[in-house]
Amino acid sequence: MDPELQRQVDQQRTTVNETLRPQTVKLAIRCRQLLGDREALERVLHKTMLTLPYCKYLYVLDADGCQITSNISRNGGTQPDQYGRDRSGRPYMQGVGEAELDFSLSGAYISRNTRRPSLTAVQVIRNRDDKIAGYLGIDYDLRELPHVERLHEAENRWTQAKGDPSIRGNVFNQSRVESLLDSRVDEIIALLVELMSCHGVFHGKLHFSSSRATIWTTDNPYSYRILDFESLTDPDICLAYPHREYLDKAVVPVDRIAPIFSIMRELRFTDETIYLRAGSLNLCNGMVSLNFSCDGSHYIPYDEFLNKDLAFWFGQDSGQARTASIEAEVERICNTGCTRVEEIIADADSGKPIPECAGLNAADSDEVLDRLRCIMAIYNARET
Repeated sequence: MDPELQRQVDQQRTTVNETLRPQTVKLAIRCRQLLGDREALERVLHKTMLTLPYCKYLYVLDADGCQITSNISRNGGTQPDQYGRDRSGRPYMQGVGEAELDFSLSGAYISRNTRRPSLTAVQVIRNRDDKIAGYLGIDYDLRELPHVERLHEAENRWTQAKGDPSIRGNVFNQSRVESLLDSRVDEIIALLVELMSCHGVFHGKLHFSSSRATIWTTDNPYSYRILDFESLTDPDICLAYPHREYLDKAVVPVDRIAPIFSIMRELRFTDETIYLRAGSLNLCNGMVSLNFSCDGSHYIPYDEFLNKDLAFWFGQDSGQARTASIEAEVERICNTGCTRVEEIIADADSGKPIPECAGLNAADSDEVLDRLRCIMAIYNARET
């Protein structure tokens, strides 16, 4: 969990602990004397409920974790159907009473009845011999607890997430297919940069594979808009978005927007197997998100993103490795003899499938054939 998010969660739990624990100790002593008398216990719980802010339900369990009262609610009502319920297996009962832990505040869980995030505090009730005689349960609905005044701010740091294993496992059996967006990528990027620089778009995402963009604007940040290929290739759409000064809240300098999308363009085209499917930029938190053909995702601060070159993404030797692989394929085919190489070139020129290239992606197959044509052109020139 994000450390700052964890700190705020811990702060909330501390507040509940400090507010509740002194009262539960006193209530446990009162209940100890009334164990076995359901009506008396419920009268005490009704009276105490008025002094427990934000509490949703109060109830008492026996030493085995079986409920011996109704649920007493804050509005004065009761839930008699909860009498006799076995709560011993619920997560908030685990470890209570061990190692002298007489008060426990559970982690949040989804309640069985309302199906909402809840907390339960459990106070051990001990008899005069210091043996566990029962438990006092106090339920909270997270909606009704007082919350921190300041919205949690996520830490801006590089995060990676692996995607669907079935996609990752077959990634080398696929290659990039040119989309409509690919065919006019430079003008589309220029249009999106203009919208983000001068028309109040603070979050823009390019879906390279499906040829669309998703944008969020300062004029209506609660709704996103989808721009299809036709819109992205028509500069007139700028007339539909009012001119806005560059955001005061933006942490990304305006002159960095274009270079960021330019790098995304390179990540789309540099490798035919591992390529960018979608990329976005948020001007206000400065985060770049990337989703690749292997279904892996990255969330990275814009300045870190700008500092990484292509060798970082594809490996220092990725280009050399591809070249070596193509050269090996060319040599293997050349070893079949000039007659077969000429047949391969003729078949390729007429659109027939080439068995020798069946294991290559389209780009590598084209490059191998181009190399064979060059070799045969030189060979035939020498023959004449």
